[in-house]
Amino acid sequence: MTTITFATAATTVGSPALNIGIFALFVAFTLGIVIKVASGKKTAGEYYTAGGAFSGKQNGIAIAGDYLSAASFLGIAGAIALQGYDGFLYSIGFLVAWLVALLLVAELMRNTGRFTMADVLSYRLKQRPVRIATSCSVLAVSLFYLLAQMAGAGGLVSLLLGISGEAAQNLVIAVVGIVMVLYVLIGGMKGTTWVQIIKAVMLIAAAFVMSIWVLAKYGFNISGLFQGAVDTAASSTNAKTAANAEKLLTPGLKYGLTTTSKIDFISLSMALVLGTAGLPHVLQRFYTVPTSKQARKSVEWAIWLIGGFYLLTLTIGFGAGALVGPDVINAAPGKANAAAPLLAFELGGSVLLGIVAGIAFATILAVVAGLTITSSATFAHDLYKEVFKRGNTTQEQEVRVARLAAVGIGVVAIFGGMLAKSQNIAFLVALAFAVAASANLPTILYSLFWKRFNTRGALWSIYGGLLSSIVLILFSPVVSGKPADPKTGLSASMITNPDIDFHVFPLDNPGLISIPLAFFLGWLGTVTSKEFDPDKYAEMEVRSLTGHGVATALEH
Repeated sequence: MTTITFATAATTVGSPALNIGIFALFVAFTLGIVIKVASGKKTAGEYYTAGGAFSGKQNGIAIAGDYLSAASFLGIAGAIALQGYDGFLYSIGFLVAWLVALLLVAELMRNTGRFTMADVLSYRLKQRPVRIATSCSVLAVSLFYLLAQMAGAGGLVSLLLGISGEAAQNLVIAVVGIVMVLYVLIGGMKGTTWVQIIKAVMLIAAAFVMSIWVLAKYGFNISGLFQGAVDTAASSTNAKTAANAEKLLTPGLKYGLTTTSKIDFISLSMALVLGTAGLPHVLQRFYTVPTSKQARKSVEWAIWLIGGFYLLTLTIGFGAGALVGPDVINAAPGKANAAAPLLAFELGGSVLLGIVAGIAFATILAVVAGLTITSSATFAHDLYKEVFKRGNTTQEQEVRVARLAAVGIGVVAIFGGMLAKSQNIAFLVALAFAVAASANLPTILYSLFWKRFNTRGALWSIYGGLLSSIVLILFSPVVSGKPADPKTGLSASMITNPDIDFHVFPLDNPGLISIPLAFFLGWLGTVTSKEFDPDKYAEMEVRSLTGHGVATALEH
């Protein structure tokens, strides 16, 4: 793969000194908030779930802040700028997914009154094997999501500083990762939640201002904006981009060209719509409110905020396509992920670029903090306490292990982000959704709604969904198989050497195969096992529907 430097583009994104100054102010501001709200000694419940102290409205805003990640702001805006209509389909899938979470998962999960997803799944099954399996799936999903956020951080800060070259961008990712881990160690869930609340407000406000600004340039004529994006693409120096300019406004630019791409879109849709209800860092947010009613209210607030934001990304994406152009976007560090910051510079110069990039960094920071807390809670609570120590630990020991785990997870995220920095963030997150929908959602639904469900069914479903989705990803065109564009030297595969092509699965997203397979394996494992405890299911059913026993569970 040809290394695309940013030497020429660096002169067109304003003053690096001003950019980094605004960026540093955001870091200092959010760090001050974390230190103020998260001081004092933390119990395990306070570290994992902030003691259930947030209202539904507060948690709904925080969920929006957690969910509106780098994929939503940077990745989707870039996908719309380069792929038009097909890029916006990511937004539709991400939004519709919340209806599944609201109707099937949110209230019932909160009523169990536990700290982690494994607490729910192992409640009426054999504890140790189910906790181990759930921990594996939680860590895998979190890793994919972390890769997306770290890739976005590298491209964003590289754009801010005008950095060129692969080694320099790797250094940026490492520095950003270290800063993010510090936030987690200091703040826990309470500090992270407040950062997410403030970040969500700033992000939506910034997107609104940029959208109005873009529309004003076209006389508030949305059709004029769309046509501007088409005209700019038509003048591209890339012959393929120019030839496909008109397709920005119709389905098919990315997913309708071949039969395979159409099937791939179905697979992507399944992953996006079903994946949210299986994301461990989203599920853990339901435990930060005191009642199931507040959990349901959280999702209602989140749906309105997230839906409104995605409408704004439509304007931002087409605005970047029209005012910045695909050639400049593809030449920037992070490629499509740089579309929104580049649009900010085009609109308001260095000051707006610094503000937008600072907010985007706060977005990445808050999401990574939530992911890291969820992963560290899984390791400390589910593996260390319940599996290794069989419940014989103090809360101080548990929190200490969680913090050590956060450091280890941060190191893995840094190196993974270095490998994935050229990938579109929205696409990487779609893979995380596919793993979550395959490994987690079937077991969650079976546990909550199927009386006959048992341990073998849970293990087969979790491991089958997890392994099938990861194996299909490894042997898909995402990892190898997509040749570099001769014009730009860019490739959509992680391995860009044309001599290394081992893809055998034709789809980019594995959801179409791995999700039904996980549901089937959960059923098959259950019906081939004699294990059945109707009393334990009845106990869980009462708890999930009424919330009875939540206070006792939280005290425990």
